[in-house]
Amino acid sequence: MIIKECFKVRHCILVAVFVTGLGPVTHAAAQQRSFLVDLNTRTVTLLGTIGERAIASGINDAGQVVGSSFTSGEGSHGFITGPNGVGIRDLGSLGGVFSEANGINNAGQAIGQTDEAGRPAGAFITGPNGVGMTALGALNGDTQSSAWGINNSGQVVGISVSDGNPAPPAHAFITGPNGVGMRPLGTLGGGSSGAQDINDTGQVVGDSVTAEGRHRAFITGPNGVEMRDLGTLAGDYRSDAWAINNAGQVVGRALTAAGLSHAFITGPDGLGMRALGTLDGDVSSSAWDINDAGQVVGTSVTAEGHQRAFFTGSNGTDLTDLNSLVELPQGVILTEAMGINNYGQVVAVGVGILVPEPETYAMLLAGLGMVGFMARNRNQRRLSLAQTPIRPK
Repeated sequence: MIIKECFKVRHCILVAVFVTGLGPVTHAAAQQRSFLVDLNTRTVTLLGTIGERAIASGINDAGQVVGSSFTSGEGSHGFITGPNGVGIRDLGSLGGVFSEANGINNAGQAIGQTDEAGRPAGAFITGPNGVGMTALGALNGDTQSSAWGINNSGQVVGISVSDGNPAPPAHAFITGPNGVGMRPLGTLGGGSSGAQDINDTGQVVGDSVTAEGRHRAFITGPNGVEMRDLGTLAGDYRSDAWAINNAGQVVGRALTAAGLSHAFITGPDGLGMRALGTLDGDVSSSAWDINDAGQVVGTSVTAEGHQRAFFTGSNGTDLTDLNSLVELPQGVILTEAMGINNYGQVVAVGVGILVPEPETYAMLLAGLGMVGFMARNRNQRRLSLAQTPIRPK
């Protein structure tokens, strides 16, 4: 196993953390880091960071990764890496103070949200390889927007919303190629919807409120036409769709009345929802991404709230702890697998106690769990734009 370190630690915060069974740990920082895991070579690349920590959110087939890097007191900055996760570059903003990158296509066009000087946050798209940032605007009558998915034509999907307290309904949108021409996708009969991903035929997935007030995952036909309810798993009362591949297989989660989530996958064109299960001993799971082979990644959670990243085989078979497939720095646990490309590269978030040493990084984590952070609790991140009624708190 090769552990490739793609950055040097600039500094470490001095903290004292009590880890179960170990007593106080000092002169270390509890940190979240992002890793690129290559399941073909079984290598792990520790991604760089612009600030104190970097949380990856997407990966393309070249291994370019996007996400957000965070610095205390300064907020987030969207980033992009080079192929195979090498190097890191700040995507900047449109004159404001923050940006977040949520997705990337095979041309390296990144999407997300940023603020503009004196204006609310809005969706953006970049040119190839993350060069140049263009505002996408918002739907008529709305003031804010956020982009969450992009396909290889540059069609972008996301959420548009207006100001208000309480928050007004959210509106799912789709654009034409290269982010041109935003239009609404509609709803399943209710007042709100949000789009999360789009495949190369323009099929969009997300979630919407129905006419009966239920929250349901949806899929559309090509180019965002004709939204259809995907239903939910037996006994569950709501569902959310997070990702779709080019066959139309959809992954996401269905939630029970008790608030537990069950990861699901569908067949082609969103037909036939079935549960993916959880890792041994866990009580809930969520699926975040799927590639064209039907390999799924996500997170599985214990009753105590501790997370482990998972990976499946083709068509969602054989749910496996991603930590068991690779050799990681001592004490690191991969908590969430955020994205997977068509070449078996997975981008994941790991958590541990980082201690800088002359040539290596010794990390310690035993019973620390999620350290109060669920890296891609997408619900919370999407709610940072607007408190829409389609996201559980």
